[in-house]
Amino acid sequence: MDRKRLKKCHSEMMKNVLMLGVGRVAYPLIKYLHRDPAIAIKIASKLKGLGSNLFHFYCYAGVDITVLDVEDSKKHSTLEELVKNADIVVSLLPPNLHPQIAKVCIAQKTHMVSASYLSPEVKNMHAMAVEADVTIIHEVGLDPGIDHLLALECIERVQQSGGKITSFVSFCGGLSAPEFSYNPLSYKFTSSPRDDLLNSLAPAKYIKNGEIVEILAGGDLMLATETLDFLPGFNLEGFPNRDSTSYSKAYGIEGADTVLRGTIRYKGFSQCVRILQFIGFLDAAEHPALKFTSPDITWRRLVCILLGMVYSNTFLDSLKMKMSNQFGGGYAVEVLEDLGLLDDEIVDKWVSPLNTITHYLSRKLAFETSFQPNNRDLVILRQDIGISWPGNRKEKRGVNFVVYGEVNGYSAMTKTVGYTTAIATKLILNGEILTRGCILPVASDVYRPILQRLRMEGLNSIETSKFS
Repeated sequence: MDRKRLKKCHSEMMKNVLMLGVGRVAYPLIKYLHRDPAIAIKIASKLKGLGSNLFHFYCYAGVDITVLDVEDSKKHSTLEELVKNADIVVSLLPPNLHPQIAKVCIAQKTHMVSASYLSPEVKNMHAMAVEADVTIIHEVGLDPGIDHLLALECIERVQQSGGKITSFVSFCGGLSAPEFSYNPLSYKFTSSPRDDLLNSLAPAKYIKNGEIVEILAGGDLMLATETLDFLPGFNLEGFPNRDSTSYSKAYGIEGADTVLRGTIRYKGFSQCVRILQFIGFLDAAEHPALKFTSPDITWRRLVCILLGMVYSNTFLDSLKMKMSNQFGGGYAVEVLEDLGLLDDEIVDKWVSPLNTITHYLSRKLAFETSFQPNNRDLVILRQDIGISWPGNRKEKRGVNFVVYGEVNGYSAMTKTVGYTTAIATKLILNGEILTRGCILPVASDVYRPILQRLRMEGLNSIETSKFS
Protein backbone atom coordinates (compact mmCIF):
# COMPACT_ATOMS: atom_id res chain seq x y z
CA MET A 1 0.00 0.00 0.00
CA ASP A 2 1.51 3.38 -1.02
CA ARG A 3 2.07 6.32 1.30
CA LYS A 4 -1.01 8.25 0.16
CA ARG A 5 -3.37 5.31 0.72
CA LEU A 6 -1.83 4.63 4.12
CA LYS A 7 -2.52 8.20 5.16
CA LYS A 8 -6.07 7.96 3.86
CA CYS A 9 -6.76 4.84 5.91
CA HIS A 10 -5.13 6.38 8.96
CA SER A 11 -7.11 9.61 8.62
CA GLU A 12 -10.35 7.67 8.97
CA MET A 13 -9.34 6.87 12.52
CA MET A 14 -7.07 9.54 14.02
CA LYS A 15 -5.55 12.66 12.49
CA ASN A 16 -2.03 13.63 13.55
CA VAL A 17 -0.89 17.24 13.71
CA LEU A 18 2.82 17.99 14.07
CA MET A 19 3.52 21.45 15.47
CA LEU A 20 7.06 22.69 14.90
CA GLY A 21 7.99 25.39 17.37
CA VAL A 22 6.00 26.88 20.22
CA GLY A 23 5.08 30.31 21.47
CA ARG A 24 2.08 32.34 22.58
CA VAL A 25 0.24 31.61 19.33
CA ALA A 26 0.35 27.90 20.16
CA TYR A 27 -2.07 28.25 23.07
CA PRO A 28 -5.28 29.16 21.20
CA LEU A 29 -4.14 27.03 18.27
CA ILE A 30 -3.89 23.87 20.37
CA LYS A 31 -7.06 24.67 22.28
CA TYR A 32 -9.02 24.97 19.03
CA LEU A 33 -7.67 21.76 17.51
CA HIS A 34 -8.09 19.84 20.74
CA ARG A 35 -11.85 20.32 20.63
CA ASP A 36 -11.83 17.45 18.14
CA PRO A 37 -11.02 14.21 20.01
CA ALA A 38 -9.96 12.63 16.72
CA ILE A 39 -6.95 14.97 16.48
CA ALA A 40 -3.64 14.07 18.14
CA ILE A 41 -1.05 16.83 18.48
CA LYS A 42 2.70 16.39 18.75
CA ILE A 43 4.77 19.45 19.59
CA ALA A 44 8.40 19.42 18.48
CA SER A 45 10.52 22.18 20.00
CA LYS A 46 14.16 22.69 20.85
CA LEU A 47 12.98 24.57 23.95
CA LYS A 48 12.20 21.67 26.24
CA GLY A 49 11.11 23.85 29.14
CA LEU A 50 8.65 25.91 27.12
CA GLY A 51 7.24 22.81 25.46
CA SER A 52 6.82 21.09 28.82
CA ASN A 53 5.11 24.16 30.26
CA LEU A 54 2.76 24.18 27.30
CA PHE A 55 1.83 20.56 27.91
CA HIS A 56 1.45 21.14 31.64
CA PHE A 57 -0.76 24.17 31.03
CA TYR A 58 -3.27 22.14 29.10
CA CYS A 59 -2.83 18.62 30.47
CA TYR A 60 -4.74 17.49 27.41
CA ALA A 61 -4.88 13.88 26.39
CA GLY A 62 -3.57 13.48 22.88
CA VAL A 63 -0.94 16.22 23.21
CA ASP A 64 2.64 14.97 23.16
CA ILE A 65 5.98 16.77 23.44
CA THR A 66 9.29 15.93 21.82
CA VAL A 67 12.57 17.84 21.78
CA LEU A 68 13.90 18.63 18.31
CA ASP A 69 16.17 21.27 16.83
CA VAL A 70 15.27 21.32 13.14
CA GLU A 71 18.46 23.25 12.36
CA ASP A 72 20.58 20.37 13.66
CA SER A 73 21.59 18.41 10.55
CA LYS A 74 22.14 15.33 12.70
CA LYS A 75 18.42 15.37 13.53
CA HIS A 76 17.19 15.55 9.93
CA SER A 77 16.15 11.91 9.87
CA THR A 78 14.16 12.50 13.08
CA LEU A 79 12.40 15.43 11.43
CA GLU A 80 11.61 13.32 8.38
CA GLU A 81 10.15 10.57 10.55
CA LEU A 82 7.98 13.00 12.51
CA VAL A 83 6.68 14.59 9.31
CA LYS A 84 6.09 11.17 7.76
CA ASN A 85 3.88 10.16 10.67
CA ALA A 86 1.83 13.37 10.54
CA ASP A 87 -1.14 14.25 8.38
CA ILE A 88 -0.31 17.93 8.57
CA VAL A 89 2.53 20.13 9.87
CA VAL A 90 1.91 23.50 11.51
CA SER A 91 5.12 25.52 11.40
CA LEU A 92 5.57 28.19 14.06
CA LEU A 93 9.27 28.36 13.26
CA PRO A 94 11.08 31.49 12.03
CA PRO A 95 10.28 32.22 8.35
CA ASN A 96 13.80 31.40 7.14
CA LEU A 97 13.23 27.74 8.11
CA HIS A 98 9.99 27.28 6.17
CA PRO A 99 11.62 26.30 2.84
CA GLN A 100 13.43 23.46 4.62
CA ILE A 101 10.20 22.28 6.27
CA ALA A 102 8.21 22.59 3.04
CA LYS A 103 10.71 20.37 1.21
CA VAL A 104 10.38 17.66 3.84
CA CYS A 105 6.57 17.93 3.82
CA ILE A 106 6.42 17.56 0.05
CA ALA A 107 8.81 14.60 0.11
CA GLN A 108 6.70 12.89 2.79
CA LYS A 109 3.36 13.87 1.19
CA THR A 110 2.27 15.79 4.28
CA HIS A 111 0.28 19.04 4.26
CA MET A 112 1.76 22.19 5.82
CA VAL A 113 0.31 25.37 7.35
CA SER A 114 2.10 28.61 8.26
CA ALA A 115 0.99 32.10 9.24
CA SER A 116 4.14 33.64 7.70
CA TYR A 117 4.53 35.23 4.29
CA LEU A 118 4.94 32.85 1.36
CA SER A 119 8.61 33.14 0.42
CA PRO A 120 9.86 32.92 -3.18
CA GLU A 121 11.70 29.69 -2.25
CA VAL A 122 8.50 27.98 -1.10
CA LYS A 123 6.47 29.46 -3.95
CA ASN A 124 8.87 27.83 -6.42
CA MET A 125 7.94 24.43 -4.93
CA HIS A 126 4.35 24.77 -6.15
CA ALA A 127 4.60 22.22 -8.97
CA MET A 128 6.26 19.69 -6.66
CA ALA A 129 3.52 20.16 -4.07
CA VAL A 130 0.83 19.64 -6.69
CA GLU A 131 2.58 16.49 -7.89
CA ALA A 132 2.75 15.24 -4.29
CA ASP A 133 -0.97 16.04 -3.84
CA VAL A 134 -0.34 18.22 -0.78
CA THR A 135 -1.42 21.67 0.32
CA ILE A 136 1.31 24.03 1.54
CA ILE A 137 -0.64 27.09 2.69
CA HIS A 138 0.94 30.28 4.04
CA GLU A 139 -0.34 33.66 5.20
CA VAL A 140 -3.14 32.34 7.42
CA GLY A 141 -2.55 34.56 10.44
CA LEU A 142 -3.66 38.15 11.02
CA ASP A 143 -1.50 40.21 8.68
CA PRO A 144 -0.97 38.41 6.46
CA GLY A 145 -4.12 36.35 6.82
CA ILE A 146 -7.35 37.91 8.05
CA ASP A 147 -6.54 40.98 5.96
CA HIS A 148 -6.66 38.78 2.83
CA LEU A 149 -9.92 37.13 3.88
CA LEU A 150 -11.79 40.37 4.56
CA ALA A 151 -10.44 42.07 1.44
CA LEU A 152 -11.40 39.22 -0.85
CA GLU A 153 -14.86 38.86 0.67
CA CYS A 154 -15.59 42.53 0.01
CA ILE A 155 -13.99 42.54 -3.45
CA GLU A 156 -15.89 39.44 -4.54
CA ARG A 157 -19.25 40.88 -3.44
CA VAL A 158 -18.58 44.14 -5.26
CA GLN A 159 -17.48 42.48 -8.49
CA GLN A 160 -20.40 40.04 -8.48
CA SER A 161 -22.75 43.01 -8.13
CA GLY A 162 -21.25 44.80 -11.12
CA GLY A 163 -18.92 47.18 -9.31
CA LYS A 164 -15.27 47.92 -10.04
CA ILE A 165 -12.54 48.34 -7.43
CA THR A 166 -10.75 51.64 -8.07
CA SER A 167 -8.56 51.74 -4.95
CA PHE A 168 -7.57 49.45 -2.11
CA VAL A 169 -5.75 50.56 1.05
CA SER A 170 -5.25 48.22 4.02
CA PHE A 171 -3.54 49.06 7.31
CA CYS A 172 -3.04 46.62 10.18
CA GLY A 173 -1.17 46.66 13.46
CA GLY A 174 -0.82 45.00 16.81
CA LEU A 175 -0.67 47.57 19.62
CA SER A 176 -0.90 47.89 23.35
CA ALA A 177 -4.36 48.89 24.51
CA PRO A 178 -4.35 52.71 24.85
CA GLU A 179 -4.16 52.59 28.65
CA PHE A 180 -0.92 50.57 28.40
CA SER A 181 0.80 52.59 25.67
CA TYR A 182 2.67 54.92 28.02
CA ASN A 183 6.23 54.82 26.71
CA PRO A 184 8.13 56.82 24.07
CA LEU A 185 7.48 54.24 21.34
CA SER A 186 3.83 53.88 22.40
CA TYR A 187 4.48 50.23 21.69
CA LYS A 188 5.33 46.98 23.45
CA PHE A 189 7.01 44.03 21.82
CA THR A 190 5.25 40.65 21.75
CA SER A 191 8.40 39.03 20.36
CA SER A 192 11.98 40.13 19.77
CA PRO A 193 12.21 43.87 18.92
CA ARG A 194 14.85 42.99 16.32
CA ASP A 195 12.34 42.26 13.56
CA ASP A 196 10.34 45.42 14.27
CA LEU A 197 13.47 47.56 14.24
CA LEU A 198 14.84 45.95 11.08
CA ASN A 199 11.48 46.39 9.35
CA SER A 200 11.96 50.13 9.72
CA LEU A 201 14.97 49.79 7.41
CA ALA A 202 13.13 47.68 4.84
CA PRO A 203 12.13 48.81 1.34
CA ALA A 204 8.50 49.18 0.32
CA LYS A 205 6.59 49.39 -2.93
CA TYR A 206 3.00 50.35 -3.68
CA ILE A 207 0.72 51.91 -6.29
CA LYS A 208 -0.67 55.40 -5.77
CA ASN A 209 -2.81 57.23 -8.32
CA GLY A 210 -1.61 54.91 -11.06
CA GLU A 211 2.09 55.37 -10.29
CA ILE A 212 4.43 52.87 -8.65
CA VAL A 213 6.06 54.35 -5.55
CA GLU A 214 9.25 52.77 -4.25
CA ILE A 215 10.83 53.42 -0.87
CA LEU A 216 14.47 52.44 -0.68
CA ALA A 217 15.92 50.31 2.09
CA GLY A 218 17.98 51.96 4.79
CA GLY A 219 15.51 54.01 6.82
CA ASP A 220 13.40 56.06 4.40
CA LEU A 221 10.33 54.02 5.36
CA MET A 222 9.88 56.00 8.58
CA LEU A 223 9.73 59.19 6.50
CA ALA A 224 6.75 57.80 4.57
CA THR A 225 4.52 57.74 7.66
CA GLU A 226 1.05 59.27 7.37
CA THR A 227 -1.62 60.16 9.91
CA LEU A 228 -4.51 57.68 10.05
CA ASP A 229 -7.84 59.20 11.07
CA PHE A 230 -10.33 56.42 10.34
CA LEU A 231 -10.81 55.80 14.08
CA PRO A 232 -10.97 59.32 15.60
CA GLY A 233 -10.67 57.95 19.14
CA PHE A 234 -7.16 56.70 18.42
CA ASN A 235 -4.00 58.68 17.66
CA LEU A 236 -2.61 56.52 14.85
CA GLU A 237 -0.03 56.64 12.09
CA GLY A 238 0.86 54.20 9.36
CA PHE A 239 3.60 53.38 6.89
CA PRO A 240 3.80 51.08 3.84
CA ASN A 241 4.52 47.39 4.34
CA ARG A 242 6.64 45.38 1.88
CA ASP A 243 5.61 45.08 -1.79
CA SER A 244 1.92 45.87 -2.19
CA THR A 245 1.96 45.78 -5.99
CA SER A 246 1.68 41.99 -6.19
CA TYR A 247 -1.74 42.09 -4.53
CA SER A 248 -3.32 43.75 -7.57
CA LYS A 249 -3.20 40.39 -9.31
CA ALA A 250 -3.70 38.25 -6.19
CA TYR A 251 -6.90 40.13 -5.34
CA GLY A 252 -8.08 40.43 -8.95
CA ILE A 253 -8.08 44.25 -8.89
CA GLU A 254 -5.60 44.99 -11.66
CA GLY A 255 -7.63 48.07 -12.63
CA ALA A 256 -7.23 49.78 -9.24
CA ASP A 257 -5.11 52.94 -9.42
CA THR A 258 -4.11 52.72 -5.74
CA VAL A 259 -3.03 49.55 -3.94
CA LEU A 260 -1.33 49.88 -0.56
CA ARG A 261 -0.84 47.62 2.44
CA GLY A 262 0.61 49.23 5.53
CA THR A 263 1.43 48.93 9.23
CA ILE A 264 -0.38 50.75 12.05
CA ARG A 265 1.36 52.26 15.06
CA TYR A 266 0.44 54.92 17.59
CA LYS A 267 1.59 58.36 16.51
CA GLY A 268 5.19 59.03 17.53
CA PHE A 269 6.49 55.53 16.86
CA SER A 270 8.19 56.42 13.57
CA GLN A 271 9.85 59.50 15.07
CA CYS A 272 11.28 57.45 17.93
CA VAL A 273 12.62 54.82 15.55
CA ARG A 274 14.20 57.56 13.43
CA ILE A 275 16.00 58.80 16.54
CA LEU A 276 17.39 55.31 17.18
CA GLN A 277 18.41 55.10 13.52
CA PHE A 278 20.16 58.47 13.64
CA ILE A 279 22.21 57.55 16.70
CA GLY A 280 23.27 54.25 15.12
CA PHE A 281 21.43 51.76 17.30
CA LEU A 282 20.13 49.88 14.25
CA ASP A 283 23.62 49.04 13.00
CA ALA A 284 24.07 45.25 12.88
CA ALA A 285 27.86 45.40 12.51
CA GLU A 286 30.18 44.57 15.39
CA HIS A 287 31.25 47.55 17.48
CA PRO A 288 34.50 47.55 19.51
CA ALA A 289 32.79 49.08 22.54
CA LEU A 290 30.17 46.32 22.61
CA LYS A 291 32.31 43.21 22.56
CA PHE A 292 31.75 40.92 25.52
CA THR A 293 35.38 41.44 26.55
CA SER A 294 35.27 45.25 26.28
CA PRO A 295 35.29 47.45 29.41
CA ASP A 296 31.98 48.34 31.01
CA ILE A 297 30.21 51.25 29.41
CA THR A 298 27.13 53.28 30.39
CA TRP A 299 24.24 54.04 28.06
CA ARG A 300 25.09 57.74 28.16
CA ARG A 301 28.67 57.12 27.08
CA LEU A 302 27.54 54.63 24.41
CA VAL A 303 25.23 57.24 22.85
CA CYS A 304 28.18 59.65 22.85
CA ILE A 305 30.44 57.12 21.11
CA LEU A 306 27.84 56.14 18.49
CA LEU A 307 27.29 59.80 17.61
CA GLY A 308 31.03 60.47 17.43
CA MET A 309 30.84 63.14 20.12
CA VAL A 310 33.32 64.03 22.82
CA TYR A 311 32.22 62.93 26.28
CA SER A 312 32.50 65.83 28.73
CA ASN A 313 30.55 67.77 31.32
CA THR A 314 28.83 69.64 28.48
CA PHE A 315 27.87 66.48 26.61
CA LEU A 316 24.16 66.75 27.39
CA ASP A 317 23.97 70.36 26.15
CA SER A 318 25.84 69.41 22.98
CA LEU A 319 23.53 66.43 22.49
CA LYS A 320 20.43 68.60 22.84
CA MET A 321 21.74 70.98 20.22
CA LYS A 322 22.68 68.16 17.84
CA MET A 323 19.32 66.41 18.18
CA SER A 324 17.40 69.66 17.95
CA ASN A 325 19.15 70.50 14.68
CA GLN A 326 18.25 67.08 13.31
CA PHE A 327 14.69 66.65 14.59
CA GLY A 328 13.60 70.07 15.85
CA GLY A 329 12.83 70.90 19.48
CA GLY A 330 13.84 68.91 22.53
CA TYR A 331 11.62 65.92 21.85
CA ALA A 332 14.46 63.64 20.72
CA VAL A 333 16.41 64.04 23.95
CA GLU A 334 13.23 63.45 25.97
CA VAL A 335 12.76 60.16 24.11
CA LEU A 336 16.29 59.05 24.95
CA GLU A 337 15.81 60.01 28.59
CA ASP A 338 12.47 58.21 28.85
CA LEU A 339 13.99 55.08 27.33
CA GLY A 340 16.83 55.23 29.84
CA LEU A 341 19.45 55.68 27.12
CA LEU A 342 21.04 58.66 28.84
CA ASP A 343 21.33 56.93 32.21
CA ASP A 344 24.54 55.88 33.92
CA GLU A 345 23.36 52.27 33.97
CA ILE A 346 25.92 49.75 32.67
CA VAL A 347 25.07 48.40 29.22
CA ASP A 348 24.54 44.67 28.77
CA LYS A 349 26.76 44.34 25.68
CA TRP A 350 25.73 42.14 22.73
CA VAL A 351 28.50 42.81 20.18
CA SER A 352 26.52 45.10 17.83
CA PRO A 353 24.38 48.19 18.49
CA LEU A 354 21.33 46.42 17.03
CA ASN A 355 21.71 43.31 19.18
CA THR A 356 22.39 45.44 22.25
CA ILE A 357 19.36 47.72 21.87
CA THR A 358 17.21 44.71 20.95
CA HIS A 359 18.17 42.93 24.16
CA TYR A 360 17.54 46.07 26.19
CA LEU A 361 14.13 46.87 24.68
CA SER A 362 13.01 43.24 24.88
CA ARG A 363 13.20 43.59 28.66
CA LYS A 364 12.11 47.19 29.03
CA LEU A 365 9.17 47.22 26.60
CA ALA A 366 8.08 43.60 26.50
CA PHE A 367 4.39 42.79 26.40
CA GLU A 368 4.26 40.12 29.08
CA THR A 369 0.95 39.47 30.78
CA SER A 370 2.53 37.24 33.43
CA PHE A 371 4.37 40.21 34.92
CA GLN A 372 1.60 42.74 34.25
CA PRO A 373 -1.57 40.75 34.87
CA ASN A 374 -3.92 43.54 33.78
CA ASN A 375 -2.02 44.29 30.58
CA ARG A 376 -3.82 43.75 27.31
CA ASP A 377 -3.17 44.39 23.66
CA LEU A 378 -5.18 45.55 20.70
CA VAL A 379 -5.38 44.60 17.03
CA ILE A 380 -6.63 47.11 14.46
CA LEU A 381 -7.21 46.22 10.82
CA ARG A 382 -8.70 48.84 8.52
CA GLN A 383 -9.41 48.58 4.80
CA ASP A 384 -10.59 51.48 2.63
CA ILE A 385 -11.95 50.34 -0.70
CA GLY A 386 -12.90 52.69 -3.53
CA ILE A 387 -15.71 51.40 -5.75
CA SER A 388 -17.12 52.60 -9.07
CA TRP A 389 -20.68 51.50 -9.81
CA PRO A 390 -22.69 51.64 -13.05
CA GLY A 391 -24.24 55.06 -13.54
CA ASN A 392 -21.01 56.73 -12.36
CA ARG A 393 -21.86 56.24 -8.69
CA LYS A 394 -18.84 56.28 -6.38
CA GLU A 395 -18.58 54.50 -3.04
CA LYS A 396 -16.00 54.51 -0.27
CA ARG A 397 -16.35 51.34 1.76
CA GLY A 398 -14.53 50.83 5.04
CA VAL A 399 -13.86 47.55 6.81
CA ASN A 400 -12.98 47.75 10.50
CA PHE A 401 -11.65 44.74 12.39
CA VAL A 402 -10.79 45.61 16.00
CA VAL A 403 -9.99 43.02 18.67
CA TYR A 404 -8.90 43.59 22.27
CA GLY A 405 -6.87 41.08 24.20
CA GLU A 406 -8.33 39.39 27.25
CA VAL A 407 -7.13 40.38 30.71
CA ASN A 408 -5.32 37.32 32.07
CA GLY A 409 -6.25 35.50 28.87
CA TYR A 410 -5.29 35.36 25.22
CA SER A 411 -3.81 38.47 23.68
CA ALA A 412 -5.56 39.85 20.60
CA MET A 413 -2.54 38.95 18.49
CA THR A 414 -2.26 35.34 19.63
CA LYS A 415 -6.02 34.87 19.31
CA THR A 416 -6.30 36.25 15.77
CA VAL A 417 -3.20 34.46 14.50
CA GLY A 418 -3.73 31.24 16.46
CA TYR A 419 -7.37 30.70 15.55
CA THR A 420 -6.81 31.51 11.87
CA THR A 421 -3.93 29.05 11.63
CA ALA A 422 -5.88 26.40 13.54
CA ILE A 423 -8.98 26.80 11.38
CA ALA A 424 -6.96 26.44 8.17
CA THR A 425 -5.35 23.31 9.63
CA LYS A 426 -8.70 21.80 10.55
CA LEU A 427 -10.21 22.56 7.13
CA ILE A 428 -7.37 20.77 5.36
CA LEU A 429 -7.63 17.79 7.70
CA ASN A 430 -11.38 17.58 7.08
CA GLY A 431 -10.96 17.75 3.32
CA GLU A 432 -12.75 21.11 3.06
CA ILE A 433 -9.71 22.74 1.45
CA LEU A 434 -8.76 20.63 -1.54
CA THR A 435 -6.58 23.05 -3.51
CA ARG A 436 -3.09 21.62 -3.84
CA GLY A 437 0.27 23.30 -4.22
CA CYS A 438 1.92 26.23 -2.43
CA ILE A 439 -1.03 28.55 -1.99
CA LEU A 440 -2.40 31.63 -0.26
CA PRO A 441 -5.93 31.92 1.17
CA VAL A 442 -7.20 33.88 -1.84
CA ALA A 443 -9.59 31.39 -3.48
CA SER A 444 -13.23 31.58 -2.39
CA ASP A 445 -13.31 27.93 -1.34
CA VAL A 446 -10.44 28.72 1.04
CA TYR A 447 -11.17 32.15 2.50
CA ARG A 448 -14.94 31.76 2.89
CA PRO A 449 -14.90 28.81 5.31
CA ILE A 450 -12.02 30.32 7.30
CA LEU A 451 -13.92 33.59 7.72
CA GLN A 452 -17.11 31.76 8.64
CA ARG A 453 -15.39 29.88 11.45
CA LEU A 454 -13.53 32.96 12.68
CA ARG A 455 -16.88 34.67 13.11
CA MET A 456 -18.11 31.68 15.07
CA GLU A 457 -15.24 32.45 17.47
CA GLY A 458 -16.52 36.01 17.89
CA LEU A 459 -13.94 37.61 15.58
CA ASN A 460 -16.12 39.96 13.54
CA SER A 461 -15.62 42.99 11.31
CA ILE A 462 -17.81 46.04 10.75
CA GLU A 463 -18.38 47.71 7.37
CA THR A 464 -19.13 51.37 6.68
CA SER A 465 -20.19 52.92 3.40
CA LYS A 466 -20.34 56.41 1.91
CA PHE A 467 -21.61 57.27 -1.58
CA SER A 468 -20.83 60.34 -3.65
